[in-house]
Amino acid sequence: MIFKRVGEGRPYPDHGRNHRAWAEVSPRQVRLDQLVTTKRQLDLDALLADDSTFYGDLFAHVVKWRGEFFLEDGLHRAVRAALQQRTVLHARVLDLDM
Repeated sequence: MIFKRVGEGRPYPDHGRNHRAWAEVSPRQVRLDQLVTTKRQLDLDALLADDSTFYGDLFAHVVKWRGEFFLEDGLHRAVRAALQQRTVLHARVLDLDM
C-alpha cells in the first residue's frame, strides 16, 4: 500500500493558511505510508504534466492533526514519488497538534 489510508475531505479544522503562509513552513521528509489522503481521485493531467509544479509550491502540503498526517495538497507529487519507488516525500508540514 502506498498511503496509510485513502480519505475523503479534510477532517481537521480550517487552518486559514494561504499559499504565502504555507511558504513560511519549512519542508521536511514525510514517509508516504504515514500519509492519509484528503482526495479520493487524482487528476491524470496533473500527474502527467511536465510543469505540474511550475505555478504552485514545489512541496506538498501536509497537516498533522491528532497524530495523523493528512495530505492536503500534492497528491500528484506523492503518486509520482511512489511510481519512482521512493518511500518519502518532501512536504511542508503544518502541525495543528501543537
